[in-house]
Amino acid sequence: MAITAEREAQLLATVPTGLLINGEWREAAGGKTFDVEDPATGKVLLSIADASTEDGAAAMDAAAAAQDAWARTAPRERGEILRRAFELVTERAEDFALLMTLEMGKPLAEARGEVAYGAEFLRWFSEEAVRISGRYATAPDGKSRLMVTKKPVGPCLLITPWNFPLAMATRKIAPAVAAGCTMVLKPAKLTPLTSQLFAAVMVEAGLPAGVLNVVSTTKAGEVTGPIMKDDRLRKVSFTGSTPVGQGLIRDAADKVLRTSMELGGNAPFVVFEDADLDKAVTGAMAAKLRNMGEACTAANRFIVHESVAAEFSAKFAEKVAAMTPARGTEDESKVGPLIDAKSRDKVHSLVTDAVERGAKAVVGGAPVEGPGYFYQPTVLADVPADAQILKEEIFGPVAPVVTFSTEDEAVALANNTEYGLVAYVFTEDLNRGLRIGEKLETGMLGLNAGVVSNAAAPFGGVKQSGLGREGGNEGIEEYLYTQYIGIADPYAS
Repeated sequence: MAITAEREAQLLATVPTGLLINGEWREAAGGKTFDVEDPATGKVLLSIADASTEDGAAAMDAAAAAQDAWARTAPRERGEILRRAFELVTERAEDFALLMTLEMGKPLAEARGEVAYGAEFLRWFSEEAVRISGRYATAPDGKSRLMVTKKPVGPCLLITPWNFPLAMATRKIAPAVAAGCTMVLKPAKLTPLTSQLFAAVMVEAGLPAGVLNVVSTTKAGEVTGPIMKDDRLRKVSFTGSTPVGQGLIRDAADKVLRTSMELGGNAPFVVFEDADLDKAVTGAMAAKLRNMGEACTAANRFIVHESVAAEFSAKFAEKVAAMTPARGTEDESKVGPLIDAKSRDKVHSLVTDAVERGAKAVVGGAPVEGPGYFYQPTVLADVPADAQILKEEIFGPVAPVVTFSTEDEAVALANNTEYGLVAYVFTEDLNRGLRIGEKLETGMLGLNAGVVSNAAAPFGGVKQSGLGREGGNEGIEEYLYTQYIGIADPYAS
């Protein structure tokens, strides 16, 4: 059943519209606000506080003041707060799903999937909080003792993107909380509402004042720039475009900040001649059309063996053609809108360039008329090597298909990018799959799988796709530093 306007209004009335600083929701200095729009209609959902430089400084002050006490908080207590947050998010799953659909556009079914995925980071790191370990050992020469401990890095600046409003927040906040770090969170201006609601849940779960501070803003540089220069900041974690990440890394160098960077992608989806094509098409639908293709993990280039390319493209196009673009709250919605007009226009320019160079639109290939920023789900065949769509991150529901003849050629095509976040390989030969995996320059690999993200696994890339890992046992290490203590020989007189 489609969601009613009354249900939408009731939910929006529960979303905090202020800035969360030192445990209090407050107006922005100067009282400025900005509008958050529904990309399916262009209508304003809410107006929320627009943080200023002064507000960012206040948030940093609160995080710094809370750091010592929070670091001394028992790991079990930190874990229990995360566990309560997991339970609260799960209880309010429908609220979070609908809110994400309203501000970001994804169909409700996908939004529900993100709630489950995002909540898992809270549960996973609630368990990791009590497993921060060290060691005690006798030095090799026997003349001293070695004690190694892990300590929280300190106040962190967390900058999240617009495409997964809940999961990107929980993936950063949960390990920081577990490790004992305080935070200033700057959500994306296009989709801040989910972060606002989630922050309220963290407060309800018992997170002390000042541990999490939220400064939504349209002036990112004015707010985060001074925070990056603050001597009390110890870490910055960013998910977003590679150019912005590169700038943050340069800024971080001045203070030698710890950095976690999850940046752009250009994921290859390789289909070998022995692949189960039905399985490959199912994987392609998940890897390409999940979140309307607006994901750094989205398959960007379909590299298919020449002997099965025509059959794969036809089967893929048949499935894609059945994906109905509609507002995510509508029952028939299979694909939501892109986030804004600029994003839609970029996708269309890439498609236009490819077609002008000789590619064929098997299905789709144009924007959808009417309100909102919809684009037809598209499959492009015979895409030439010089097409811009093979070089840039598409961030839309468009699948360009190219062919290969040999294994070495497939690897060369897959690695022909400055990015290296994730790759997908479909083959029924396990040895080949493992062999190709070793040759691919990528931080993650989906082997006969179109989805790889999992809270229990390390998420991250190589080359210009970023630094560090989120999730898994590795995720909490990003928020800890190692301290070694040398102890005199207890047997010495």
